[in-house]
Amino acid sequence: MKRNAAVLAVMVVGVSLLLWAGWHNIRERRKAMQDANANRITLTKDVPSQTAASGAMGTPGNPTAMLKGHPAPAFTLVNSEGKKVSLADYKGRPVLVNFWATWCAPCKLEMPWFEEFRGKYKGDNFEILGIAEDDASKDEIVRTAKRAGVSYPILLTDNKVANLYGGVDSLPTSFYVDKTGTIVEETVGLAPKDEVEANIKKTIGGGL
Repeated sequence: MKRNAAVLAVMVVGVSLLLWAGWHNIRERRKAMQDANANRITLTKDVPSQTAASGAMGTPGNPTAMLKGHPAPAFTLVNSEGKKVSLADYKGRPVLVNFWATWCAPCKLEMPWFEEFRGKYKGDNFEILGIAEDDASKDEIVRTAKRAGVSYPILLTDNKVANLYGGVDSLPTSFYVDKTGTIVEETVGLAPKDEVEANIKKTIGGGL
């Protein structure tokens, strides 16, 4: 009887160790993935053969923009307060559409800049729409935006809008849309602050 109890105890300890090791391994892998994502700034997008044949070229900070010069794809998403927000709601206004995520360190660096410029160019009806390309909870997304000092609309992804904007395979990615609804600039990765402001000025001046 005592021997059976001892064997059972050893088995329980062994199973517990296996479960702990598996959980620890998963946690470490998840942390490594998050760290890798947080440190990622830009990735070079694949250039479709049609674009390559036309001779269009891009740079890491401003890759070949398939949408530049074209109307911004329409979308409707739910904001952090549960209300539907459409790009069409901002017709006639310059808008910066920014794709970001809670795990993206470069995203959180530029968000306070966006907030600053939003206030600076408020008189030009300039607005920013931050689309959270994230599987984090709504509460975590709201907390992250609040810590960054953001007051502009934060929209929750439907995992479809990014595809309309070329796939958005790197974060942050921003699209600058002028008053006519045309994309005048696209940036992938963390752009310098003065470049962000220059793009905003170009967006405000576009469509005149």
